[in-house]
Amino acid sequence: MGFVFDSTEKGLGIVMKEYQVVSMRFLWERGEEGAISKDAWAYVNTILMEKEESISRASIINFLNDMVDEDVLSYSEKTGKGGYHRVYYPVYDEAGFKEFIAKLFIEKLLEEFPEETEEAILKIMDKNRTTKTLIDSLKERLRKKEDKGAGQAEAQGHPGPQT
Repeated sequence: MGFVFDSTEKGLGIVMKEYQVVSMRFLWERGEEGAISKDAWAYVNTILMEKEESISRASIINFLNDMVDEDVLSYSEKTGKGGYHRVYYPVYDEAGFKEFIAKLFIEKLLEEFPEETEEAILKIMDKNRTTKTLIDSLKERLRKKEDKGAGQAEAQGHPGPQT
């Protein structure tokens, strides 16, 4: 499936349709309990009915399976009325999913347009001092993480990462 970027939208709507966002939020609420497509479909349509809209169960099933293919959801199978049913589980919480999407888009832009993406990031940093502060903060967090990893490796008798 892949994700489509819609810059005219806000929030998760940037990469998903409304029924997809509602489906994911339902699964995030369910957490480790998971949900079958029938439950997700019923919940989504309850929300959409407020706007006099609806979505087919096939659309929900296709979306959930696409999210499995994207490694955003996992599933197990259980037997039930009519045969086997997939029980879908979120791989990420909402914040983790947002990070996943950001990483996915940035990596793809760097892969396809490396110089232009780097230049755009530099221009954003020059324009917005807050971004520079964020980059400095991220560098510091990465340095601390590397230092912590090296300390743990040394404590276990391993030399740690080489730089």
